[in-house]
Amino acid sequence: MRKKIVVGNWKMNKTVAEAGELAAAVLEKLDDGIVTCEVGIAPPFPALTEVGKVVEWSDIRLVAQNCHFEDDGAYTGEVSVHMLASLGCGYVIVGHSERRQYFGETNQTVNLRLKKALDEGMQVIMCVGETLEERENGVTEKVVTEQVRQGLKDISDLGGVVLAYEPVWAIGTGRTATPEQAEEVHASIRRTISEMYGELAAGHLRIQYGGSVKPSNAAELFAKPNIDGGLIGGASLKAEDFVAIVKAAS
Repeated sequence: MRKKIVVGNWKMNKTVAEAGELAAAVLEKLDDGIVTCEVGIAPPFPALTEVGKVVEWSDIRLVAQNCHFEDDGAYTGEVSVHMLASLGCGYVIVGHSERRQYFGETNQTVNLRLKKALDEGMQVIMCVGETLEERENGVTEKVVTEQVRQGLKDISDLGGVVLAYEPVWAIGTGRTATPEQAEEVHASIRRTISEMYGELAAGHLRIQYGGSVKPSNAAELFAKPNIDGGLIGGASLKAEDFVAIVKAAS
Protein backbone atom coordinates (compact mmCIF):
# COMPACT_ATOMS: atom_id res chain seq x y z
CA MET A 1 0.00 0.00 0.00
CA ARG A 2 1.33 3.45 -0.92
CA LYS A 3 2.23 5.71 2.01
CA LYS A 4 0.61 9.10 1.57
CA ILE A 5 2.83 12.18 1.46
CA VAL A 6 1.83 15.73 2.41
CA VAL A 7 4.24 18.59 1.72
CA GLY A 8 3.72 22.24 2.60
CA ASN A 9 5.07 24.55 -0.12
CA TRP A 10 5.47 27.95 1.52
CA LYS A 11 6.50 29.61 -1.77
CA MET A 12 7.81 33.20 -1.32
CA ASN A 13 6.38 33.69 2.16
CA LYS A 14 7.81 34.09 5.68
CA THR A 15 10.99 35.71 6.93
CA VAL A 16 13.62 33.45 8.47
CA ALA A 17 12.28 34.10 11.97
CA GLU A 18 8.66 33.61 10.90
CA ALA A 19 9.55 30.38 9.13
CA GLY A 20 11.19 28.99 12.23
CA GLU A 21 8.13 29.85 14.31
CA LEU A 22 5.76 28.25 11.82
CA ALA A 23 7.83 25.07 11.61
CA ALA A 24 7.90 24.86 15.40
CA ALA A 25 4.12 25.31 15.55
CA VAL A 26 3.58 22.55 12.99
CA LEU A 27 5.87 20.23 14.92
CA GLU A 28 4.08 20.95 18.19
CA LYS A 29 0.61 20.38 16.74
CA LEU A 30 1.66 17.16 14.99
CA ASP A 31 2.58 15.74 18.38
CA ASP A 32 -1.10 15.93 19.30
CA GLY A 33 -2.12 13.07 17.04
CA ILE A 34 -1.04 9.94 15.21
CA VAL A 35 0.68 10.66 11.90
CA THR A 36 1.07 7.76 9.49
CA CYS A 37 1.81 9.71 6.32
CA GLU A 38 5.11 11.23 5.23
CA VAL A 39 5.33 14.97 5.95
CA GLY A 40 7.55 17.63 4.39
CA ILE A 41 8.01 21.39 4.55
CA ALA A 42 9.37 23.52 1.69
CA PRO A 43 10.29 26.97 3.01
CA PRO A 44 11.90 29.67 0.85
CA PHE A 45 15.66 29.25 0.34
CA PRO A 46 16.81 31.77 3.01
CA ALA A 47 14.85 29.88 5.68
CA LEU A 48 16.05 26.36 4.89
CA THR A 49 18.77 26.41 7.55
CA GLU A 50 16.46 27.74 10.28
CA VAL A 51 13.64 25.33 9.47
CA GLY A 52 16.16 22.51 9.18
CA LYS A 53 17.27 23.16 12.76
CA VAL A 54 13.66 23.05 13.98
CA VAL A 55 12.76 19.76 12.27
CA GLU A 56 16.20 18.11 12.48
CA TRP A 57 15.25 15.47 15.07
CA SER A 58 11.69 14.99 13.84
CA ASP A 59 10.15 12.93 11.05
CA ILE A 60 9.40 16.05 9.00
CA ARG A 61 11.35 16.15 5.76
CA LEU A 62 13.08 19.36 4.65
CA VAL A 63 12.12 20.11 1.05
CA ALA A 64 13.60 22.63 -1.41
CA GLN A 65 11.35 24.53 -3.82
CA ASN A 66 13.67 24.24 -6.83
CA CYS A 67 17.23 23.40 -7.91
CA HIS A 68 19.57 24.02 -10.83
CA PHE A 69 20.81 21.24 -13.09
CA GLU A 70 24.50 22.23 -12.92
CA ASP A 71 26.82 21.59 -9.99
CA ASP A 72 28.18 25.14 -9.90
CA GLY A 73 29.06 28.07 -12.15
CA ALA A 74 27.95 31.52 -13.29
CA TYR A 75 24.23 31.08 -12.62
CA THR A 76 23.29 34.09 -10.54
CA GLY A 77 20.34 33.47 -8.26
CA GLU A 78 20.35 29.69 -8.70
CA VAL A 79 20.94 26.95 -6.12
CA SER A 80 22.62 23.60 -6.76
CA VAL A 81 21.60 20.19 -5.51
CA HIS A 82 24.89 19.96 -3.57
CA MET A 83 24.02 23.16 -1.69
CA LEU A 84 20.55 21.86 -0.84
CA ALA A 85 21.86 18.48 0.31
CA SER A 86 24.38 20.22 2.58
CA LEU A 87 21.44 21.89 4.36
CA GLY A 88 19.71 18.58 4.97
CA CYS A 89 17.13 18.66 2.17
CA GLY A 90 15.84 15.23 1.32
CA TYR A 91 13.42 16.33 -1.40
CA VAL A 92 13.29 19.01 -4.07
CA ILE A 93 10.28 20.22 -6.06
CA VAL A 94 10.76 20.60 -9.82
CA GLY A 95 8.41 21.85 -12.51
CA HIS A 96 6.00 23.72 -10.26
CA SER A 97 3.38 25.51 -12.37
CA GLU A 98 4.58 28.89 -11.12
CA ARG A 99 8.09 28.08 -12.32
CA ARG A 100 6.64 27.11 -15.70
CA GLN A 101 4.36 30.17 -15.84
CA TYR A 102 6.68 32.93 -14.61
CA PHE A 103 10.24 31.69 -15.07
CA GLY A 104 10.34 29.90 -18.40
CA GLU A 105 10.46 26.35 -17.07
CA THR A 106 9.94 23.75 -19.81
CA ASN A 107 9.51 20.00 -19.85
CA GLN A 108 13.14 19.78 -20.95
CA THR A 109 14.55 21.84 -18.06
CA VAL A 110 12.31 19.96 -15.62
CA ASN A 111 13.87 16.74 -16.92
CA LEU A 112 17.39 18.12 -16.44
CA ARG A 113 16.68 19.22 -12.87
CA LEU A 114 15.06 15.89 -12.03
CA LYS A 115 18.02 13.93 -13.42
CA LYS A 116 20.54 16.00 -11.48
CA ALA A 117 18.64 15.64 -8.21
CA LEU A 118 18.22 11.87 -8.61
CA ASP A 119 21.87 11.45 -9.61
CA GLU A 120 22.86 13.16 -6.37
CA GLY A 121 20.63 10.94 -4.25
CA MET A 122 17.86 13.43 -3.58
CA GLN A 123 14.18 12.56 -3.95
CA VAL A 124 12.08 14.64 -6.32
CA ILE A 125 8.52 15.90 -6.46
CA MET A 126 7.80 16.56 -10.14
CA CYS A 127 4.76 18.74 -10.83
CA VAL A 128 2.46 18.50 -13.83
CA GLY A 129 -0.84 20.16 -14.66
CA GLU A 130 -2.95 22.00 -17.21
CA THR A 131 -4.08 25.61 -17.51
CA LEU A 132 -7.74 26.66 -17.48
CA GLU A 133 -7.62 27.23 -21.24
CA GLU A 134 -6.24 23.74 -21.82
CA ARG A 135 -8.92 22.19 -19.61
CA GLU A 136 -11.69 24.12 -21.39
CA ASN A 137 -10.26 22.99 -24.74
CA GLY A 138 -10.47 19.37 -23.64
CA VAL A 139 -6.71 18.67 -23.84
CA THR A 140 -5.97 18.06 -20.15
CA GLU A 141 -4.96 14.43 -20.61
CA LYS A 142 -2.80 15.23 -23.64
CA VAL A 143 -0.97 18.07 -21.87
CA VAL A 144 -0.41 16.19 -18.63
CA THR A 145 0.69 13.01 -20.40
CA GLU A 146 3.26 14.97 -22.40
CA GLN A 147 4.58 16.63 -19.24
CA VAL A 148 4.93 13.25 -17.56
CA ARG A 149 6.65 11.59 -20.53
CA GLN A 150 9.05 14.46 -21.20
CA GLY A 151 9.79 15.15 -17.55
CA LEU A 152 10.70 11.50 -16.95
CA LYS A 153 12.62 11.07 -20.21
CA ASP A 154 15.58 8.70 -19.79
CA ILE A 155 14.69 8.00 -16.15
CA SER A 156 14.88 4.26 -15.61
CA ASP A 157 14.02 4.03 -11.90
CA LEU A 158 11.11 5.86 -10.25
CA GLY A 159 12.16 4.92 -6.72
CA GLY A 160 13.06 8.52 -5.85
CA VAL A 161 10.17 10.19 -7.67
CA VAL A 162 6.83 11.54 -6.48
CA LEU A 163 4.48 13.17 -8.99
CA ALA A 164 2.18 16.05 -8.10
CA TYR A 165 -0.84 16.90 -10.22
CA GLU A 166 -1.54 20.63 -10.00
CA PRO A 167 -4.33 22.01 -12.15
CA VAL A 168 -2.94 25.50 -12.75
CA TRP A 169 -6.43 27.02 -12.63
CA ALA A 170 -6.87 25.75 -9.06
CA ILE A 171 -3.63 27.07 -7.54
CA GLY A 172 -3.97 30.14 -5.36
CA THR A 173 -7.41 30.86 -6.81
CA GLY A 174 -9.54 29.27 -4.12
CA ARG A 175 -10.96 26.99 -6.79
CA THR A 176 -10.27 23.30 -6.59
CA ALA A 177 -10.90 20.37 -8.87
CA THR A 178 -13.68 18.16 -7.58
CA PRO A 179 -12.42 14.90 -6.09
CA GLU A 180 -13.79 13.20 -9.20
CA GLN A 181 -11.93 15.54 -11.57
CA ALA A 182 -8.70 15.12 -9.63
CA GLU A 183 -9.06 11.35 -9.48
CA GLU A 184 -9.68 11.19 -13.23
CA VAL A 185 -6.37 12.89 -13.99
CA HIS A 186 -4.48 10.92 -11.33
CA ALA A 187 -5.77 7.70 -12.86
CA SER A 188 -4.67 8.90 -16.30
CA ILE A 189 -1.18 9.67 -14.97
CA ARG A 190 -0.96 6.20 -13.43
CA ARG A 191 -1.97 4.64 -16.75
CA THR A 192 0.80 6.60 -18.46
CA ILE A 193 3.32 5.38 -15.89
CA SER A 194 2.09 1.83 -16.40
CA GLU A 195 2.70 2.17 -20.14
CA MET A 196 6.18 3.56 -19.53
CA TYR A 197 7.37 1.43 -16.61
CA GLY A 198 4.89 -1.38 -16.11
CA GLU A 199 2.02 -2.01 -13.71
CA LEU A 200 4.21 -2.75 -10.69
CA ALA A 201 6.03 0.60 -10.89
CA ALA A 202 2.75 2.41 -11.53
CA GLY A 203 1.22 0.78 -8.49
CA HIS A 204 4.07 1.95 -6.25
CA LEU A 205 4.36 5.53 -7.55
CA ARG A 206 2.85 8.19 -5.31
CA ILE A 207 0.87 10.98 -6.97
CA GLN A 208 -0.04 14.01 -4.87
CA TYR A 209 -2.82 16.48 -5.59
CA GLY A 210 -1.85 20.14 -5.47
CA GLY A 211 -4.73 22.48 -6.18
CA SER A 212 -6.12 24.49 -3.24
CA VAL A 213 -6.29 21.60 -0.77
CA LYS A 214 -7.90 22.73 2.48
CA PRO A 215 -8.92 21.03 5.75
CA SER A 216 -12.50 21.04 4.46
CA ASN A 217 -11.78 19.02 1.30
CA ALA A 218 -8.62 17.07 2.15
CA ALA A 219 -10.24 13.89 3.46
CA GLU A 220 -12.54 13.55 0.44
CA LEU A 221 -9.66 14.10 -1.99
CA PHE A 222 -7.32 11.71 -0.20
CA ALA A 223 -9.98 9.01 -0.09
CA LYS A 224 -9.74 8.60 -3.86
CA PRO A 225 -7.76 5.50 -4.84
CA ASN A 226 -5.16 7.27 -6.97
CA ILE A 227 -4.57 10.37 -4.81
CA ASP A 228 -1.65 9.80 -2.46
CA GLY A 229 -1.57 13.01 -0.45
CA GLY A 230 -1.11 16.66 -1.27
CA LEU A 231 1.32 19.41 -2.21
CA ILE A 232 -0.16 22.17 -0.09
CA GLY A 233 0.21 25.89 -0.82
CA GLY A 234 -1.76 28.55 1.04
CA ALA A 235 -3.15 26.22 3.70
CA SER A 236 0.38 25.25 4.74
CA LEU A 237 1.03 28.81 5.98
CA LYS A 238 -1.27 28.21 8.96
CA ALA A 239 -0.03 25.48 11.28
CA GLU A 240 -3.49 24.34 12.34
CA ASP A 241 -4.71 24.05 8.74
CA PHE A 242 -1.63 22.18 7.55
CA VAL A 243 -1.75 19.76 10.47
CA ALA A 244 -5.45 19.16 9.86
CA ILE A 245 -4.60 18.18 6.29
CA VAL A 246 -1.80 15.90 7.47
CA LYS A 247 -4.19 14.20 9.87
CA ALA A 248 -6.72 13.77 7.05
CA ALA A 249 -4.02 11.91 5.12
CA SER A 250 -3.22 9.79 8.17
